[in-house]
Amino acid sequence: MTFRELHYGERPLLLPNAWDFASGAALATAGFPAIGTTSLGVAAAAGLPDGENATRAETLRLARSLVRLPVPVTVDVEGGFSERPEEVAALAGELASYGVAGINIEDGRADGSLRPVKEHAALVEAVKAAAPDLFVNARTDAHWLPGHEAEALERVRAYTAAGADGIFVPGVAAERDVRGLVDATPLPLNVLFLPGRTAVDELARMGVRRISYGSLLFRTALHAAVTAALDQAAPAGVPSYADVQRMVAEAS
Repeated sequence: MTFRELHYGERPLLLPNAWDFASGAALATAGFPAIGTTSLGVAAAAGLPDGENATRAETLRLARSLVRLPVPVTVDVEGGFSERPEEVAALAGELASYGVAGINIEDGRADGSLRPVKEHAALVEAVKAAAPDLFVNARTDAHWLPGHEAEALERVRAYTAAGADGIFVPGVAAERDVRGLVDATPLPLNVLFLPGRTAVDELARMGVRRISYGSLLFRTALHAAVTAALDQAAPAGVPSYADVQRMVAEAS
């Protein structure tokens, strides 16, 4: 099944987000049909800030690595690492040339503002022109940044008209808001899994087609590593050295 087709199955696509090859290989081995990346994980692992256009090189390097996996890969490119449509389009074309199946491009900025809607729509249009087969998940942070929630529907409609293949609205959880977003676009709606606030079955019933884990897995891994070090004991189920070697070899 192609990456695009995964958005139209009987159940929403559960998309885990990797931060390096090993995490991607482990998730593919566990049976997930596609893998995304987490910009926070990529940035933090490199000792760089997230969301500040600092990790273009690291993102490209990871993408070249992850396409070795036996499942489709979609890459979080933050806001495109540029405000210039031609530069964002060139980035998308390069990723497509590696074999990347999709990208996630956001309108949120590091200063807590949103890129003007027409400017972000122009980026989406430029990307689709440069890489028409790339699945472009246009993300709006209107529900992620306080005070911008009222802009969500306008942005969803604008990015849909610009040629996006999917719409991502992280931070949304209330049923009324989710259903309003589903009704606002014919494209598959992607939301973020928020433990304690959203449940997969409920989101499926509302019409959500893709559910991302975002940085949750990366943050959980950090916590597990520190906990294991402090407790001086390995939790049950930790793979052995040989298990990891075999997993990476088989996933390549």
